[in-house]
Amino acid sequence: MLIRAPHTTTIALTLLMLLATSLSGCASWFASDFQDPHVHLVKVDVIKARLHEQRFSLRFRIDNPNDTALVIRGLIYDIQLNGVPLANGESSRSIEVPAHGRSDYEVAVRTNLWRHLKKLVKSLENPEQAIRYQLRGEVKAGSWLFGRNVHLQRNGEIIPGDYIPE
Repeated sequence: MLIRAPHTTTIALTLLMLLATSLSGCASWFASDFQDPHVHLVKVDVIKARLHEQRFSLRFRIDNPNDTALVIRGLIYDIQLNGVPLANGESSRSIEVPAHGRSDYEVAVRTNLWRHLKKLVKSLENPEQAIRYQLRGEVKAGSWLFGRNVHLQRNGEIIPGDYIPE
């Protein structure tokens, strides 16, 4: 029995077509007018607070200032609230942010803040009081093959009662 291998020209043409298709969607990555997305922490919810484990939901808003949709493949984060280290970690959830649009990105975190728990939960329960945050991290944007890591460092405030989902 004779088994024929596929023609190398057919394989080469198929690979070339796949590469061209991938590159057409990533043209904005190589353009000099590409702008990094803007990431803001907009809400922190206490899911469950026990002595040795606390669960929070962090909601980030990602703004895309570019003319093309932007795929977010994940987020590496380190967050402090009112000077208290809240959480650090990595999320690999993917979303697409429309061109000149925004999307929310939610991350569930577990932590052990028993020394600071009372102060932190109390500040999150008052819907009128501003909470200072510091966010450091990285947004993994773009495709797996032509991705770009956007470093971020932001200081800001959230007011628990002000968040309105879009």
